[in-house]
Amino acid sequence: MERIEKSVLIEAPVTRIFEYMTDPTNLLEIWPSLVAVEHAEIKADGSHAFDWTYKMAGLHFHGHARTLDVERDWRRVVRNDAGIPSTLTWRYEAREHGTEVMLLVDYEIPIPVLGRLAAPFLRRANEREAEIVLENLKERMEIVETTGLGESTREGAPTPPPP
Repeated sequence: MERIEKSVLIEAPVTRIFEYMTDPTNLLEIWPSLVAVEHAEIKADGSHAFDWTYKMAGLHFHGHARTLDVERDWRRVVRNDAGIPSTLTWRYEAREHGTEVMLLVDYEIPIPVLGRLAAPFLRRANEREAEIVLENLKERMEIVETTGLGESTREGAPTPPPP
């Protein structure tokens, strides 16, 4: 089992970030290797479930994500079944100048598919991918916070800024 732990300080309120991350289709805006999100189900408590397609080392993996535990504006634990079995824990902590978002990922490298020689490369690539996801989330949330672009047209679902 592999583990990634990353965090970022975002100058935006915790509620805005949590709500944005509640809609799994928003992951497509911030996660470069996430190719598709389908059949998304979002519940009032902030939990969600969806099917996904992810590209790793040139191969496409398909799976299903479901929320195991959620505490609004504090934490969401999501389990990915099939494809690349993993558990993602998102934590949100209010700070003096924004929100610290922490991402903990426990995952299995699909060794039978990719081979043991690829494992060190994939570990580094996945570490960088997690950093990019958090950087993209920071950029997205701070643009909304400072410019008002991307404000929601329906409750809890920000729209992308105009081109």
